[in-house]
Amino acid sequence: MSHPSSDGAPADGAADGNTGYGSKPFKRSRSHFADRITADGRDGWPVEAGRYRLVASRACPWASRAVISRRLLGLEDALSLAVTDPIQDHRSWRFTLDPDGRDPVLGIRFLREAYDARETDYPGGVSVPAVVDVPSGQLVTNDFQQITLDLATEWTALHRPGAPELYPEPLREEIDVVMAGVYRDVNNGVYRAGFATGQGEYEAAFRDLFRRLELLSGRLADQRYLVGDTITEADIRLFTTLVRFDAVYHGHFKCNGFKLTEDRVLWAYARDLFQTPGFGDTVDFHHIKQHYYRVHAGINPTGIVPVGPDLSGWLLPHHREELGGRPFGHGTPPGPVPAAEEVPPSGRPEHLLTGS
Repeated sequence: MSHPSSDGAPADGAADGNTGYGSKPFKRSRSHFADRITADGRDGWPVEAGRYRLVASRACPWASRAVISRRLLGLEDALSLAVTDPIQDHRSWRFTLDPDGRDPVLGIRFLREAYDARETDYPGGVSVPAVVDVPSGQLVTNDFQQITLDLATEWTALHRPGAPELYPEPLREEIDVVMAGVYRDVNNGVYRAGFATGQGEYEAAFRDLFRRLELLSGRLADQRYLVGDTITEADIRLFTTLVRFDAVYHGHFKCNGFKLTEDRVLWAYARDLFQTPGFGDTVDFHHIKQHYYRVHAGINPTGIVPVGPDLSGWLLPHHREELGGRPFGHGTPPGPVPAAEEVPPSGRPEHLLTGS
């Protein structure tokens, strides 16, 4: 069974093999629209300030990668941002947060309209992140794995002064290896557990997830970041799962081996990133909880959104600076969040106490 709108990135419920319980494991499908926006325009889409619009949901971890990268690199003026409603229906992601329910730049009500402009009657799911060509209204790419790498390496002419190197060439081989394990067992692992339809399938995903988290905790015990001594793409990809872990994955997806707050190293690491400009200031916990608990009707048929957990701990001191490291390398932090892109108070951790 397909889950085209379950979390943003395209997914399939079918795969080769079975668990011995009469079910087939969850498998995330490849992005159908994989054109790249490059400095030389070799796919027909050259990097150009103001030409493209990034469509994202703050609920979706895959889209959040692109939102964080865009902010860290200072691409706000070059690549505009559309934020969708966290609740979508059968017509796809909606722009109901905007006046008259239309994206003010693209003029559309549903992201599917940009997909249809590119390929009529496209049969697959409508996913975020999506980059849309503003002049034509056509989808350019929904390749969530490649979008952020290209923002880091192909959009360099438009980076802000002091932008960090998120995918530095000397470290790419190591970054790729780390990211592969994080993707397989953590980013996608929580979904393999959450959408499992058989006990064996679920338990296999559960074991892979917590084995990888323990390995990552060991790796981060004496180094501030995953690769090298600065923030890289690898940290962005792990963060977007960790920041959702206790709020949704621990309970909603049955990933309850331990809470993030119960692992001293991972909890401090995640808080360190959350409190770094460009990370926590893009996170909307209200959107996250509304989406997961209300959209995944097969998992949570009542649609009840839990009050907890208490999320105010994200603002506690982390002391990770004692390990050294330079968050932005030789660069500088990004400036203030543009006023139009600020997360509302309802989504910030200081407003999300248990019982409030």
